[in-house]
Amino acid sequence: MEAINELHVAESGLVVVDVAAADDETAFAFQEALTAIGAATSSVERTNHDPGQPGVRLRCFLGTRQRLSP
Repeated sequence: MEAINELHVAESGLVVVDVAAADDETAFAFQEALTAIGAATSSVERTNHDPGQPGVRLRCFLGTRQRLSP
């Protein structure tokens, strides 16, 4: 994964989450769950796979300042 851009954590309440999962389906299900509770501020359409590493990677951007659904 690329380095975290300082703009993504420039103020309180912003969070970057790097996810490792066995497959795309699992990674996207996690991203969908974050979106469903209102935590994800953006979504991605593809995962990354690092050669020689197991599974896939996904980076999520979250905002904790908005009201989250239970």
